[in-house]
Amino acid sequence: MDVQTVQTYFRNNRQEFSEDFRLRLHRSLSWLNRADSSDDLDFRFISLWIAFNAAYAKEFKLRTNTSERSDFSLFLQLIAQLDSDQKIYNLVWQTFPSNIRLLLDNQFIFQPFWDFHNGQLSESAWKEEFAQAKQRAHQALASKATDTILSIVFERLYTLRNQIVHGGATHSSQVNRSQLVDGSAILSRIIPLILMTMMQHHDRKDWGQPFYPVINSAT
Repeated sequence: MDVQTVQTYFRNNRQEFSEDFRLRLHRSLSWLNRADSSDDLDFRFISLWIAFNAAYAKEFKLRTNTSERSDFSLFLQLIAQLDSDQKIYNLVWQTFPSNIRLLLDNQFIFQPFWDFHNGQLSESAWKEEFAQAKQRAHQALASKATDTILSIVFERLYTLRNQIVHGGATHSSQVNRSQLVDGSAILSRIIPLILMTMMQHHDRKDWGQPFYPVINSAT
């Protein structure tokens, strides 16, 4: 499913959506369109993550990295449950299984690896956590637990997002190309499916209010 298909569905059905839901989708689609037209891999990845963030993030709370990961994990669990026609399921298990395995085996987007290098964990501790995470991922792969795999993949991509947004990577650096290529490929295909799933279930209360509502101030 491409961006244009999702955009057309949104235009044709937006009158059925609540104001909050329309704003959420409008924002997400704006960044998805920008990512689709960008040749800059770093900017494309960040635009895709913003599109995802606009889709799932609810009204503002003081968040830690842990609570934010919990938020999008719950969101992905809901999306997987609503995937009745199995488009997301098929994308995960038929289109991207090898890309996902590469991401899951990549220590450079595993946060405890960097915690070790920043002196916050011992070498044995991060390696033990990595082994446990890989075991959990392989169990999910073996049982085709889509929601679990999505949560693990997005946790890895969240670390990649942090590296770029917080200045921990050089623009167009060659050291993170493979994870950016795989991450962008997965996000660019799965976000349109997420948005379509949301629109087909727009009347659910799960979506909540988006960050930073539009305020029309007098000039």
